[in-house]
Amino acid sequence: MSRFIEAILIPTDGSDGALAGAKRGIALASRIDADVHVVSVVESQVREGEFDDLEFPPLEERAEDAVEEIARLAADHDDELDVTTTIRTGTPFQSIREYASRREIDVIVMGTKGRTGLDRVLLGSVTENVLRTARTPVLAVPPNADEPAIDEVPFDRFLLPTDGSDGAAIATEWGIELARRLESSVHALYSIDTSPFADEPAATELLEALEHRGEKTIASVKGRGEDVGVSVSGSTVTGSPVREIPAYATETDVDLIVMGTHGRTGIGQWFLGSVTENVVRQAEVPVFCVPVSAEQP
Repeated sequence: MSRFIEAILIPTDGSDGALAGAKRGIALASRIDADVHVVSVVESQVREGEFDDLEFPPLEERAEDAVEEIARLAADHDDELDVTTTIRTGTPFQSIREYASRREIDVIVMGTKGRTGLDRVLLGSVTENVLRTARTPVLAVPPNADEPAIDEVPFDRFLLPTDGSDGAAIATEWGIELARRLESSVHALYSIDTSPFADEPAATELLEALEHRGEKTIASVKGRGEDVGVSVSGSTVTGSPVREIPAYATETDVDLIVMGTHGRTGIGQWFLGSVTENVVRQAEVPVFCVPVSAEQP
């Protein structure tokens, strides 16, 4: 059997947010037998000597410390993991994206909060830029998701929001295959946002049509799960996807949200794209974001 995900990239700036992402990345790599790449980017816009009058270690030294910390975590958790560490200079999100492309990285795992101010920023806005431009899936990990030890990181219950679009279909393939490899269950969620046409004369008919579409979409996800032996349940909810997806994830105590980054627009129902970014900002669990450009698993 071929390996599903062969290489995982973990960017770090040495912050607690980066550590939260690293724990999830190491746990995932260990579970699916993937190589680990750890990169820290020294931002090229920082002028040499700019902070010489402040009590900060050299940026390169801090970057070295950051990647070595993650490498030690990986070795302590699983001494069979193949770990590569790298220091890059440049614009952080561009350097991360270019490294992922050149080294044929399958998944990027990174925190959603990092260093700020004079301590230098890498995560946060950088994570959003990586999400917008990466051609591989990005597992975005919020800082409050760092509670479990690496060997206790759960991958038991996935939430798979879907709108029936091509982008959601690709995310479904990744979510189902990831669930199969990790022996996880999946709950498909179709969110019907009625606000764009609440005052339309044909609102009732539109709502019925969307409910029918939602049922068909969830049935399709269930069928895909049945094909490979993954347990899939599903439901539809009414409301803004930006609000409903994080709320549903919290209520049902899922371990991971898997969703695409491009979906429907307009009255055809949309939730991907900017909605994915908002879910990443609000969610209390990691979000596995799959771009429409990602290869089929």
